[in-house]
Amino acid sequence: MKFSISHKDKNSKARAGEVTTDHGVIQTPIFMPVGTAGTVKAVHQHELKEDIKAQIILGNTYHLYLRPGLEVIEQAGGLHKFNGWDKPLLTDSGGYQVYSLSSSRKLTEEGAKFTSHIDGSKHVFTPENVMDIQRTIGADIIMAFDECTPYPCEYDYAKKSLDMTHRWLKRCCTRFDETEGKYGFSQTLFPIVQGSVYPDLRKKSAEFIAAQNREGNAIGGLSVGEPAEDMYAMTEVVCDILPADKPRYLMGVGTPINILECIDLGIDMFDCVMPTRNARHGLIYTQNGIMNMKNEKWKNDFSVLDETGTSYVDSAYTKAYVRHLVHSQELLAAQICSIHNLAFYLWLVGEARNQIIAGTFREWKNKMVQQLGTRL
Repeated sequence: MKFSISHKDKNSKARAGEVTTDHGVIQTPIFMPVGTAGTVKAVHQHELKEDIKAQIILGNTYHLYLRPGLEVIEQAGGLHKFNGWDKPLLTDSGGYQVYSLSSSRKLTEEGAKFTSHIDGSKHVFTPENVMDIQRTIGADIIMAFDECTPYPCEYDYAKKSLDMTHRWLKRCCTRFDETEGKYGFSQTLFPIVQGSVYPDLRKKSAEFIAAQNREGNAIGGLSVGEPAEDMYAMTEVVCDILPADKPRYLMGVGTPINILECIDLGIDMFDCVMPTRNARHGLIYTQNGIMNMKNEKWKNDFSVLDETGTSYVDSAYTKAYVRHLVHSQELLAAQICSIHNLAFYLWLVGEARNQIIAGTFREWKNKMVQQLGTRL
């Protein structure tokens, strides 16, 4: 993997760059749609590629390991072949899902013992086997196995967890470096900065992660319920320490406003379930604010879904029709709203990139954050 920065904004820490992988180039800043079980929910790959203009999507190690299982994925020739996506892929390590989904889990120095949320079967994730699992899944960018601390979280617990995450990282790096990819293309390992909302722990973690000298770095453990101000403060502390010549990935963030504020702080890559999850509840993000398609006010509104939208769904369907679909709980409602929201998120980061290149990012961002949170 290679990363180059072409433009830096004069009035902020925002930057425009390119990540080059064996499956193609990713222009940053970028938003990555979440395809947890090998699919971005309710969206075809051709829609992701041609209409939404996604450049990279996510898969999740925990979910794919449990179902369909590694044997099936390996027989298919890796996740790219299995799901028909020929552009870059990133897999999360499953650490967050072990923390959030498993009904019973036990963390030890060795790793995490957990019970499957599907059938109750018992499993163990260790730094070593999570590297092996992600080698088998075959994503271009893979994540270190970490513990994601909850919010709120006591300082002592956060510190203890962080120290273990760092020890696990060393084991991840060792295993990754002594193994090869299985499908003839290269993979890249990103370590993850943790430390909850404690600046000294975040600083310590960022310094440790920077010292590993990997090709890119991630920031985890944010967007788990802490106030936005804490998220921005921790992101700023970490971005000031992580090397500027490596891509910075903020995991699980966030709202359109969160994304713009964190681009301002120097983040290059984002993922979040929000645009698709909220779409399935009829919530639509636009340049002018947020529309709840369940609302009565759209019942007789026969104007197009979003006159500023970039997807075909924005001009093909009316607000009244989409409201009807949402109320009827039609599957098409989830499809239309998901495609719209993802296309909007990709437009947003693409436009942020254009503004960085033009030298007008800060003024544009300040104007956009005033509009994006408005309830329409």
